[in-house]
Amino acid sequence: MPFVRIDLWKGRDKGTRKKLIKNVTSAVIESTGCPPEAVQVVISEVEKENWGLGGVPASEKFPDKK
Repeated sequence: MPFVRIDLWKGRDKGTRKKLIKNVTSAVIESTGCPPEAVQVVISEVEKENWGLGGVPASEKFPDKK
C-alpha cells in the first residue's frame, strides 16, 4: 500500500490541495500499477517560521508579500 507524505508551507487553498492529492495518486497508480484505493496521500502544512533553510527560517528568507 503506497503512502506518500508531502510537507508544504502553510497557505494553499483547499482546491489546490485536492488537486495535488489527485495528481500524486494518479502518478503512483501509473508508476506502480496499484489500485487507487491502495494509495494514501497525507499533506502536512508547516508555518514558514518552523521550516529552516540553510540555518535561517523560511519566513525570513521568503517573507510574505503584503
